[in-house]
Amino acid sequence: MAAYLKLGKILSAHGLTGELLLEHTLGKATSLKKVEVLFIEDYKKALLPYFITTSRKKTADAVFINLEGINTRERAQQLVSRTVWIPEELYHQLASKNAPANLLGYQIIENGKEIGIISEVIEQPQQLVCKVFIQEQEVLIPLHEDTLLSIDHPGKKIIVQLPEGLLDIYLS
Repeated sequence: MAAYLKLGKILSAHGLTGELLLEHTLGKATSLKKVEVLFIEDYKKALLPYFITTSRKKTADAVFINLEGINTRERAQQLVSRTVWIPEELYHQLASKNAPANLLGYQIIENGKEIGIISEVIEQPQQLVCKVFIQEQEVLIPLHEDTLLSIDHPGKKIIVQLPEGLLDIYLS
């Protein structure tokens, strides 16, 4: 099965012809011209393919798109608030080098001990939160100026100093 990364979320329907406003996490302005198909999550968490007919930049983190078969505002409104995914390889081609999603697969290390591999990056206004699994338990690791010590991009490692007791909360 192909791996997919979360591209963003559909914010709203725009106009009367089914155009959608998509907020993305690529870290730079784009019109998504290289993207032919998006995968939109339905209510059962299945990824359904939608082909892009037109797209145009709006801001550094948003783009207007038209999808094949979506040609009315009412039909477009049904897709609002849905999560949008693209193949992992394509995401890395389009994303800024500094996009938070590029940290996926990095190992988090504290005091020389491997904590876990980042499986998801959640962007928040003051920090990034990385999801890792320790002993099959989901753990959320905050990354901000107080916890992040260094990033080794070639080695795919993030060195952190976590608040005392943070891991105990999840693992006890």
